[in-house]
Amino acid sequence: MTTSTEPDTTVELSTDDTAAPSVKARALAPLQALTRRFGAATVAFAVVATVFGAIFAVLTPPFWGHDELTQFGRAYQVAHGGVFPQRIADDRGVAYGGPIPVSVDALMDFAFRDYNNNPDEPDAMVADPAGYERLRDAEISAATKQMWFTNTAAYSPVAYVPAAIGIRLGEALGLTVGGMYLLTRLAGLAAYLAVVGFGLYALRERRSQWLVFTVAVLPIALFQAGTVTADTLTNALAIMVSALLLKALFVGDRLRPMEVGALLAATIALPLSKPTYVLLAMLVVVVPAERLGFTGKRKFIPWIFAATGAALFLAWTKIAAPTGDGMSLMRPPHQWGQVRPGDQLTGILSDPVQFVHTFGESIALRDHRWFNQFFGELGFAYVDVPAVSMLACLIAFAVSFGIAERMSTATATFRRTLIVALTILASVAMIYVTLYMSFTPVDFYIIDGVQGRYFVPLAILGLAVVARWVPLRLTDSGGKTPTRGTAITITSASVFALIGAVATYYTVVWG
Repeated sequence: MTTSTEPDTTVELSTDDTAAPSVKARALAPLQALTRRFGAATVAFAVVATVFGAIFAVLTPPFWGHDELTQFGRAYQVAHGGVFPQRIADDRGVAYGGPIPVSVDALMDFAFRDYNNNPDEPDAMVADPAGYERLRDAEISAATKQMWFTNTAAYSPVAYVPAAIGIRLGEALGLTVGGMYLLTRLAGLAAYLAVVGFGLYALRERRSQWLVFTVAVLPIALFQAGTVTADTLTNALAIMVSALLLKALFVGDRLRPMEVGALLAATIALPLSKPTYVLLAMLVVVVPAERLGFTGKRKFIPWIFAATGAALFLAWTKIAAPTGDGMSLMRPPHQWGQVRPGDQLTGILSDPVQFVHTFGESIALRDHRWFNQFFGELGFAYVDVPAVSMLACLIAFAVSFGIAERMSTATATFRRTLIVALTILASVAMIYVTLYMSFTPVDFYIIDGVQGRYFVPLAILGLAVVARWVPLRLTDSGGKTPTRGTAITITSASVFALIGAVATYYTVVWG
């Protein structure tokens, strides 16, 4: 590896321009036109994410995604006008939820029992595929019953908009339970494609687009994009925000008006999608105002949006706070009533040394699991993607990092870069603190509930900070930064990782 001072070039997948036109060249012409117009990473993402996101949407049994039972319950509530958490009666204690169709509940109950009662290897986890088909073919019933989803009732409706659209569209088309459910998954995937695709399109003239691509097509990211969860839109917004910040702050390019609008809108939407990423959205104020096209008094516009996003985040946090009293019902019965956010906060403030000790124990006992989960622990089947998939992802990361342009010292000054680095660290800390207060029983030996997938939305800017402070880049024998071959390498490695993940998931779940 050596440092490179070559100017940046647009990545294009093309043949030798000096050669005579051939059948191959003519066949590749449409692809070349697309990559020149939208950027190679954007086109690659559109194809890879569509194919594998759809595969996961079809392959994953209903409600086998991460918290997909309760995620769908909240999405159904939002689809029918339920904005705020709704308290429901429950003999076990404080509970929140809402009504769902009886026919949907029957499929939920079947799935819940199936993934909680798994046979030993080598038998498939799905015990009765015909049972799923029978319940998916049922009509969406008019009769409803009350469902518990305290954990997702705490989320604002913003993150469930794509799923809610899928639910209402499925109902309007008169689809069966299975048809409506698949459409809901695909609606989330469409939102992921649109939002992340926009972020990649903004970087189409820069090699840093491949950093964003590598994160966006991680197996865990596309698995979640193909299931019903608030994380689908949350991840998409975080990736788009990161791509735009990467362009304006670290690469040093001026954002186009549409890109500025998207960044400012996400400054409000992201904090409402998931509170742990609120600080990521606030980084808009670190970008030099001229890179956003603001001068004079207009330079305070980003601050106004950031303040609005922060205020709405605080308002929703206050609205959702009572749901924390019911989170212990997510735990085993002997721990009901042991998750007490107020007591945990008091403990952090009165004995921070003990909290640091608990944090250290968590790192020592769980960091290997978080590492694996960053690449993919797929849903409530708890299927880890294979080691070859993780290795392929690491290769893609190494190459995409290696070909990234040298970051601008004019805009990404040491002070601004340090602010971004501290923001990423603070966001990581918020993940731990949030789960310590909202999911971990009092006096538990570790911070429970942390999963590696929670760090995916922070990866792009984390890598940007490293790229700013570590100027080494990959070069070819002539000293130029390679483009076409490395773009193909990154895409191929990512596709190989996804194929491995799909094959393993299918083998374990379906046999």
